[in-house]
Amino acid sequence: MDDRPPRPLLYRHRLPTRLWHWLNALAMLILLLSGLMIFNAHPRLYWGRYGANFDKAWLQIGPSPTGGGQLAIGGAHIPTTGVLGRWSDAQGRPQARAFPYWMTLPSRYSLAGARRWHVLFAWVLVLGGLAYVVASLVNRHFRRDLWPSRAELEPRHLWGDIRDHARLRLPTGDAAGRYNILQKLAYLLVIFVLIPLMILTGLTMGPGFNATFPQLLDLFGGRQSARSIHFLCAMALLGFVGLHLAMVVAAGPVNETRSMITGWFRTPPERRRHE
Repeated sequence: MDDRPPRPLLYRHRLPTRLWHWLNALAMLILLLSGLMIFNAHPRLYWGRYGANFDKAWLQIGPSPTGGGQLAIGGAHIPTTGVLGRWSDAQGRPQARAFPYWMTLPSRYSLAGARRWHVLFAWVLVLGGLAYVVASLVNRHFRRDLWPSRAELEPRHLWGDIRDHARLRLPTGDAAGRYNILQKLAYLLVIFVLIPLMILTGLTMGPGFNATFPQLLDLFGGRQSARSIHFLCAMALLGFVGLHLAMVVAAGPVNETRSMITGWFRTPPERRRHE
């Protein structure tokens, strides 16, 4: 029989953070799936102001000369048959598009449909993000919880946190209720760099918006460069989500998910000295 007292609960996430987290998760999912369908319309990326079928692309996904699928980055050609470039649809028919139907929204090829989904949830992302930023400035969430201290930015502290995470030695006790330095840097990167870049490069690709703010074309070096940066930021956000989910599983998915729904987090027991 376990006679140990229950671990204390800590109010970890305020309501604006929880609402933005789930709204952002939905928006990013829809934006990713619809964005992959939009990419299928022209599965090549370029740098500069211009790019078309016969221009040299730095990234291309499609059929290979041997009949399979491939991801071409610069001079490297990576076989991707069955996943990217050439795959079979739900009826078993071979298709030669960059991303398969189960990765895209809508699942059937529809550039117009994908654009409607993309624009709608881009507004969800922008308006939800603005509300979150305002609320976090008012309740001092950024200053209190996310802004790193000078001591946390010291190389020794950073390396120690990286080493502990690599060994899955996650914070315990009261420390588990606070953001560690790697979380702070990752969240600040997403909130203040990646998401704004996604929004600005998305606007740069809109011909109608170019007429109002042509400065964005100069800022990003042309529409094709903006498209490449947009794609790279999307892949960086996808990598962040994958790492975030892995850490949630490692830290305890039930406790972590409950804290993001109710706000209350049950603190893990302190690690024993000999561990």
